Parts: sequence; C-alpha cells; structure tokens
Amino acid sequence: YSMPKPHLTVACILHKNGKFLFVREKEADEVVYNQPAGHVEVNETLIEAAEREVLEETGWEAEITGFLGIYHYTSNKTGICYVRHLFVASADNFRADIELDKDIIDTCWMSIEEAKAIKDQMRSPLVLQNLNDFKERNHYPLSLISPRCWRDFNHEC
Repeated sequence: YSMPKPHLTVACILHKNGKFLFVREKEADEVVYNQPAGHVEVNETLIEAAEREVLEETGWEAEITGFLGIYHYTSNKTGICYVRHLFVASADNFRADIELDKDIIDTCWMSIEEAKAIKDQMRSPLVLQNLNDFKERNHYPLSLISPRCWRDFNHEC
C-alpha cells in the first residue's frame, strides 16, 4: 500500500463583522460551500497561491495576515488526498472587474451558526473544522512559512 500523490492546496479564512467569506461552487453535480481555496501552481509560494485563489474565486484582494495550520483530508468520493495549508486573511479591496473562476457560482458572508445550519452542503468536513480552529486555535505568524519557492540548489522560482 502506498499513499496517493497528495494535492498541495491553500485555503483562506476571511472574517469581517462576525461573518466569514464563503464561495458557492459546483463540484460534480452538486452545489457546495467552501472557503476560498485551490491548488498551488508551479513556481508559486504558498502565500502567493492563497492571495491568488482569494482574488480568482471572490474578487477580493486579500492580505494574508496569519497561518492556522496544515490539514490532511482524503475524499471518500474521489480518493484524492489533499494537504491544505490554511491561512487567515483580511478582505481589503473588492474588485468588481474580476471574472470569477468558472466553477464559482457566487460568494456570501455567513456566521459560524449559519454555516453549521447547512453543514451537509459544505465541500468537506474541513470547512467547518477550519472555522472552529479560527476561533479556538492560535494564529501563527507568517514567518513560519518560507517566502521563497526553490527549484534546485542554485535557483529560486
């Protein structure tokens, strides 16, 4: 038995006035809720990926302010293994000119209570767990995350 190749992902918790930013997206034949999240692209740092995903999925320019942790999740539906790096960000500037990713239906702000009321519509169990961790766990400084992307011993991305 060997572990499947993990998908390296990022996600962001954006909190404003007691509510959290969610994306409503299509996954297969379902509509689900998630934090702004996605895969890290080639030559991209984790923080760059998190900022890009928030902009592409919500239209908000995000400033990454902290790190919450690393989460490991394997989907029962697909068998895909995800390694999620969870960041905290502030939503500072909304860009109406940004066309959202094709799978995004829209965005909304919800309280934890509102999100729990539709828990069966969350993309994965990580979504609500991440909200709880935002409230209950330490927020770590970004200095824990390398600001560089390395290709080999002599070259940065």
